[in-house]
Amino acid sequence: MMHTWFECKIRYEKLGENGISKKVTEPYLVDALSFTEAEARIIEQVTPFISGEFTVTAIARAAYSETFFHDSGDRFFKCRIAFITLDEKSGKERKTKSNVLVQADTLQEAKDRLVESMKGTLADYSLEMVKETEIMDVYPYTPKEE
Repeated sequence: MMHTWFECKIRYEKLGENGISKKVTEPYLVDALSFTEAEARIIEQVTPFISGEFTVTAIARAAYSETFFHDSGDRFFKCRIAFITLDEKSGKERKTKSNVLVQADTLQEAKDRLVESMKGTLADYSLEMVKETEIMDVYPYTPKEE
């Protein structure tokens, strides 16, 4: 199933560990067919968790070709991989870059999980970058039960 990911930024008053509330803007990732649906879905998802008012301050398409979720892992890492193909006419190597989102606790764990998830792939690839994102949570699309 092809996902269309949208990064939605939510601004609200968050109670800090010190008991003082401050305005924060947090990004979430939501799977939707359009900007309108992304906004509706993110509002539906965060409403139970945010007390008080909040606003959706930004929605942008997020270019992730693949997502690897794990039950353990409370952070999300953006990994850039380059698929290496051989141009048959020129004999030169060509790289096709792709962004992947991996759920993990540490940078090393994200790397290991990516390598593990890519084991079945026949394509040659190189891992070019792994970096932690600010994403708080990810909401893939799940069809509603009738």
